[in-house]
Amino acid sequence: MTMRWDELLKRDHEITERVFAAMEARFAAAEGPSPEQVGMLTSYLQEYVEGCHNKKEELHLFPRLEAAGMPRHGGPLAVMLQEHQRATALLARLMPLGSAYAGGDRAALAELRAAFGEYAALCKDHFWKENDILYPLAQRFLDDADGEQIVRGIEAVEASLGDGTRERYHRMAERIVALGELRDLSFGLDREVLAAILNTLPVELSFIDHEDRVRYFSHEHGEKIFGRSRGAIGMAVQNCHPPKSLHLVNQILADFKAGCRDVAEFWIDIGGRKVHIRYWPVRGAGGRYLGTLETVQDITAIQRLSGERRLLDPAA
Repeated sequence: MTMRWDELLKRDHEITERVFAAMEARFAAAEGPSPEQVGMLTSYLQEYVEGCHNKKEELHLFPRLEAAGMPRHGGPLAVMLQEHQRATALLARLMPLGSAYAGGDRAALAELRAAFGEYAALCKDHFWKENDILYPLAQRFLDDADGEQIVRGIEAVEASLGDGTRERYHRMAERIVALGELRDLSFGLDREVLAAILNTLPVELSFIDHEDRVRYFSHEHGEKIFGRSRGAIGMAVQNCHPPKSLHLVNQILADFKAGCRDVAEFWIDIGGRKVHIRYWPVRGAGGRYLGTLETVQDITAIQRLSGERRLLDPAA
């Protein structure tokens, strides 16, 4: 399925943000990143972010927005163009420092660290503005034909840099990430905060590990659709279900472990409520099966929704 222009550009943002996160972790370490990492980083930023991604916008998105009535001077389009110019200037400062460091000049580390930090901060803020402000606004100005033209323009920019440009630089980005340290977004959360988040969700969660043993359930001290106690922790999940449903439980787990099923869902009526029950395989790096997550949700009120109520509505 062909991606829309905004999906293509957001994908660039997402991959580049992963590069920033991995490199920020390496720059934070006393020894700094490896010369190999820095060499690939400067190539990626100069050739893909500056020489490809920004050009997609400057040559094909921004002009079409201007033609559709979005002013080039003043407003979000002007801000985006100014930030592109600032990013170009910061990159011009960063590149020789990166080349020196990649060539073995360790004395360049402190200045390179500062230059990269400033550049990454600008780009991340810029990406957020585009994702959350410019692109949604652009949808009001552009029609389907405009969108198709922008996609063709994006493809033309990539083609001008050789065959498989997008895939080539995405692989480079993942190589940079692999040499660095990309932590899961939950890493910096305090355990108390993470537990509170899980207990705040309007969905009951239960997790069984790869050996089919219950390891966690949420809302321990709150009202639950299906009552659970700490005695269930460590118990084989098969012992938590009536015998008549064991064959189904075991089949779902076998399918999850074999990688041939992504979800199993059911819905039942309990005391006038419609309850939606879903099971999800939890996978780690490389698709390794880690266990199964059960979600239980009362969807009675959701089924009654109609029309719209937006965030800015007084009742929201």
